[in-house]
This record gives sequence, structure tokens and C-alpha cells, in this order.
Amino acid sequence: MKIQFYVLGVVSTNCYIISNENTKEAIVIDPGDHAPVIIKELKKGGLIPGTILLTHGHFDHIMAAGDLAENYHIPIFAGEAEKELLEDAGLNGSRMMGRDFVLTPSRLLKDNELLVLAGMRIKVIQTPGHTAGGVCYYFEDEKVLISGDTLFLESVGRTDLPTGDSEALIESIRRELMILPDEVAVYPGHGGRTDIGHERAYNPYLREDYFGD
Repeated sequence: MKIQFYVLGVVSTNCYIISNENTKEAIVIDPGDHAPVIIKELKKGGLIPGTILLTHGHFDHIMAAGDLAENYHIPIFAGEAEKELLEDAGLNGSRMMGRDFVLTPSRLLKDNELLVLAGMRIKVIQTPGHTAGGVCYYFEDEKVLISGDTLFLESVGRTDLPTGDSEALIESIRRELMILPDEVAVYPGHGGRTDIGHERAYNPYLREDYFGD
């Protein structure tokens, strides 16, 4: 497994290319809004993308997805509860940026669904809160979590945008992510990587007294 990431777009979104070094098969996660950059890097590495995975539907994570899918004739997967946001330029924020962009995923993923892509097993973890249909992708064998805008280094995703819910977000992280082993590396949608153990110990949003618990 090889993880490459590129910071793209006006809000510095992390796009991940995860590849199988033996087969050169690749997965593109949250392709941001610079398809030519991603295509160039795929060609540079001799990589063959097979799937685009979206953690959620905000404009800064999705706007290159259509071009990539068309260029490589590959499907786009997203959480099943994210369809409405993806298909509404007002909800996904693209209209605010001056470009009405909508996207219909090739496949909608269910919570706890197990994917096998590029020879790697990936568990879909539904984590509503940042958006209603946000998901994380857990590569259990490699102990890697792609967390999108759910969990950041000592922080969490914002919840003041359409379909956001702060209590749901914290509950998602506590219930679904904090049960993972400490050593699981977390690659978020913005900023630097972290791990589950560090967030369990130092993330102020996950304290027991948050929300008055």
C-alpha cells in the first residue's frame, strides 16, 4: 500500500491516491477540484485508477470527480445518505463558489459495507455530523483511516453547513472511530495526519464533559 496526498483548491483539501505497489491499481479519494493535477500524478506513477471514493459531498472534495470518472471510465462511490447533498449545488457549496456543480454517484455505500478495491479491503464507516451522509474509509489490514472532514488533528469537522449536526458528529467519532486501535493512522480531509491514540488523548472535542456528558 502506498499513500500519496495532494493539497488542492481554495480551501487546501487533501486528495489521496492510494495504490497497490504490486499491481499499480489505485483508488482516488476526494479528488478536490484539480483533475489535471491528479491525472498527471497518476500517469507519473504508472498507476491505474479503478474507483473514486468520496468521504462526503462538499464542493472542495468532489469537483474533479466527474472529469476523472469520464477520463478513466471508472465509478464514483459515496455514502448512501449523501445523495441529496451531492445533487444540490446549493447544499454542496459549489453555487457559493460561482459554479453550480452536481454529481450523481455510480454507487451508494451502506454503513459497514466491505469493499475490495485495488486488492485492499476497505470498511465503510458511516459518520454523520459534518454532513448527513459522511463516511470514513478504514483499511483494516493496513491500519489506515481516511477520515474526510469528520476527524482532524486535535479537532473535528465544522457543523454549521447544510445537513451538519454537532452532536451527531461527536457521537459518530466516539462510537465509530474511538473504538479503533490506537495505532491506526488517520488521514483527514484537511491538515496533517494523526492517529487514533493521539486523538483519544488530546482531542478537546472528545472529552467526557463535552456537551455536558
